[in-house]
Amino acid sequence: MHYVEAKGILSSKNGLNLYRGCSHGCIYCDSRSKCYHMEHAFEDIEVKRNAIDLLEYALRHKREKTMIGTGSMTDPYIPLEMELGNVRKALSLIEKYRFGFTVITKSDRILRDFDLLQKINEKTKCIVQMTLTTYDEDLCRILEPNVSTTAKRFEVLKQLRDAGIPTVVWLSPILPFINDTPDNISGILDMCIEAKVHGIICFGMGLTLREGSREYFYEQLDRFFPRLKEKYIHAYGNQYIIASPRNEALMKLFHQKCRQNGILHNNEQIFDFLSRFEEKDVNRQLCFWD
Repeated sequence: MHYVEAKGILSSKNGLNLYRGCSHGCIYCDSRSKCYHMEHAFEDIEVKRNAIDLLEYALRHKREKTMIGTGSMTDPYIPLEMELGNVRKALSLIEKYRFGFTVITKSDRILRDFDLLQKINEKTKCIVQMTLTTYDEDLCRILEPNVSTTAKRFEVLKQLRDAGIPTVVWLSPILPFINDTPDNISGILDMCIEAKVHGIICFGMGLTLREGSREYFYEQLDRFFPRLKEKYIHAYGNQYIIASPRNEALMKLFHQKCRQNGILHNNEQIFDFLSRFEEKDVNRQLCFWD
């Protein structure tokens, strides 16, 4: 861990990244790519020392309420967060100033902040996005070694369902020759159906590999899946988009099962839902129940 002073905290699209780098160890992580210009070891987490002060200033001076999003580059619920508590501090400010919130995570540590997620959702809109890649627990421990297993994430989704907090699942990445099977896709979708997720984001069955992330991914293939690296190199070379040879059939299965169970599966519509700020009339609700 190391500290830096940040000049700003919210992106032009109201994205919030309190940390840079990650200790989850997912073998496919795109954030390792050199194009993001991370000038430090990926597991050496960069902490923005003045992030909370910057965030309060930004929220206090915003002319319009918006959704504030986090987790696109670094999962905010890394173990270090349980020590520093910056996400919880940020959530307290978001709730205080009545902004909406959405987060992408793979960790059940988010339940520490369950109370604040509920409070935000009562006033505006809170959406939890959870990444699911495999319903096989043993495989999950290989692909995503230092993070909550799929079963634990499933329990989080169900708890959020029961609290009325909407959820979105990222079905990504699906690794060719590893988890690109009908059984795996059906297993994940069955979890989503039971958890009554609002939508599932899927850009296709496959993954993306760039300089930096490709080398790390291949190192892990050599470690856990002997000779599979050579199969990837032969099939894909240095391609950026690595599509599963089963993509067409699996996408058909995905769309069909979502359609049958009333789960939103149009990416554009889901992103509109994620970005659209909605404020609830708390006084009207109180009067109704009175």
